[in-house]
Amino acid sequence: MTSTVVVERRRTGWDVVFGIVLIVAGIVLLGDVAIATKISVWFIAWTTLISGILLLVGALLRIRSGGAIWAAVGGAILTVIGLFILRNPTIGALTLTLLAGALFLTGGLVRIVMAFQADENKVLLAIGGLVSLALGLWVLIDPEAATLNLLGILLGVQILVEGLTLATLGRLRIRKKAAAKA
Repeated sequence: MTSTVVVERRRTGWDVVFGIVLIVAGIVLLGDVAIATKISVWFIAWTTLISGILLLVGALLRIRSGGAIWAAVGGAILTVIGLFILRNPTIGALTLTLLAGALFLTGGLVRIVMAFQADENKVLLAIGGLVSLALGLWVLIDPEAATLNLLGILLGVQILVEGLTLATLGRLRIRKKAAAKA
C-alpha cells in the first residue's frame, strides 16, 4: 500500500472577501508609493527589532546549551539594526533599496547567463533577466529616486498579487490519499 499527496483547491467566501480587501489595499498602496515605502520600512524595522529582542531572550533562556552565544550575537545585531532603522528611516529605506537593487542586478545577470545555457524557455529567462537587470541598474544609478518608490511599488504589487491569488484560488488543502497497489 502506498500513499500519495493530493492538493485540492478549496475556496471559501472568506477567502474571496479577504482577497478583495488585499486587492483594494494593493491598489491604494500603488496609488501612493511614498507612503507604502514608509509603511514597508516601518514594518521591516519593527519586525527586525522584535525578532532581535526575542532572539536575545531565547539565548538567555538557553544559556547553558550550545549555540546560545551565537544566538545572542545575532539577536543583538538584529536589535541594533531595528533601532537604527527606526531612528533613521530615510537611511534605512536607502539601505534596503540599495540591497534590493543589488539583488535585482545579480538576479538579472544570473537569469541572462542561464538563458544561454538552458534548453527550454531561453526567451523567457532572457526577458526576465533583462527586466531584472534594468531594474537593478535603475536603482543603483539613481538610488534617491528609487528609494522613494521601489519599496512601495514592491509592497503594493505583492499585496495586489496575494489578493488576486487568494480571491481566485482560495486555500489549498493537502490531504493524503492511500492507494492500494495490487
